[in-house]
Amino acid sequence: MLPMMLLMVAIFYFMLIRPQRKKEKAAKEMREAVEIGDEILTIGGILGRVASIRDDSVLIESGSANTKLRITKTAIQTNVSATERLRERHAEAAKAAAEEKERKKAQKGKGDDAALSSAAEREKELEKKLGQ
Repeated sequence: MLPMMLLMVAIFYFMLIRPQRKKEKAAKEMREAVEIGDEILTIGGILGRVASIRDDSVLIESGSANTKLRITKTAIQTNVSATERLRERHAEAAKAAAEEKERKKAQKGKGDDAALSSAAEREKELEKKLGQ
């Protein structure tokens, strides 16, 4: 019975507790990485640009009249600017990987052409020897 309980605890830890801790850690790091000028989305759905940062609060400007709101850092749900930068980096990396793949494919194709031409040259030499 004891091994079965330990197995259940281990399953709960690896399936529930550990992933939740990873999410919380990532959210905390994102909130600490917010910089002045970043566009953020709050838990309440307010979208604004960071005007100033204090220890535990952030002043954001929102709306066309630049309405200023002071919120706690824990109210930040997403750093939209950082998310966009991350997407751009992933897109650039994917584009670079695709270009590298095409370049390697082209080099391989040239190598195949060289192998084919050398095989054709050998074939011509054999024909000359047989024709003599």
